[in-house]
Amino acid sequence: MSGAEGDPRTRLKDRLTDGLYGLGWGAVKKLPEPAARALFRTLADQVWKRRGKSVLRLESNLARVVPDASPARLAALSKAGMRSYMRYWMESFRLPTWSPERIRAGIDVADVHRLTEGLEAGRGVILALPHLGNWDLAGAWVTTDLKVPFTTVAERLKPESLYDRFVAYREGLGMEVLPHTGGSAFGTLARRLRDGGLVCLVADRDLSASGVEVQFFGDTARMPAGPALLAQQTGALLLPVTLRYDATPVMKARIHPAIEVPESGTRTEKTSVMTQALADAFATGIAEHPEDWHMLQRLWLADLEPRGEQS
Repeated sequence: MSGAEGDPRTRLKDRLTDGLYGLGWGAVKKLPEPAARALFRTLADQVWKRRGKSVLRLESNLARVVPDASPARLAALSKAGMRSYMRYWMESFRLPTWSPERIRAGIDVADVHRLTEGLEAGRGVILALPHLGNWDLAGAWVTTDLKVPFTTVAERLKPESLYDRFVAYREGLGMEVLPHTGGSAFGTLARRLRDGGLVCLVADRDLSASGVEVQFFGDTARMPAGPALLAQQTGALLLPVTLRYDATPVMKARIHPAIEVPESGTRTEKTSVMTQALADAFATGIAEHPEDWHMLQRLWLADLEPRGEQS
């Protein structure tokens, strides 16, 4: 056990964090939905008013997405962004109790034929999403409405008990969840795709510090190479997906045209071209609804500290 993990303050913080998430999944789902929405909207506004590190980081990221925004516009965007983020949590805490009918009614998907035709062709399909809207609801729709199981990857969280909660939650929605660390995830994903299966990956933030550099809203960021590499190695279809909220309870989703593997170039060159195309598709959805992009961490290389600190 490391010194940090053995620190009583760290252990207490971990227990509190795990307990709060447990309370969310246990209590919030029992509230009437209008009460839950009102509660999380109030929480969002309180968090936004405190102007903590996460809110300031969100506002900094939004300033890159909307570079001509006035300070008042940025403040309004970050407030709307926190409300959108809290809506994600409110829905996620309640998703395990939603009926199949409620899940179907909670999302409207455009151009779904791109996904279904790819699966029917037996190629295997990779859906790649940014942190827009509620990607868990989108996943629940896939397993519930399309009745298609899929495999995804989850970041290992601290404490370990919290990571276990997230895995159990997502497996309860019909997903196969692999840990991001450990080295075996890529091989398992490739096998699922070669068998004609579906893989869903949130892919707008590199967690390995060895991703692909892309131009993103006018500056350099790093995004994971996995989606492009999997498409090259397995022949699977790579489909970007963007999500958004609006004034209704129904989340909107769009499945974008497939990103093709370039006919020439090295593997590195092909991966770079494909990941840039993925970033461009993400940017389209984010620019249209920046308040629904839940990026509360550092993303652009210019914002990263020397050791790659990601807070």
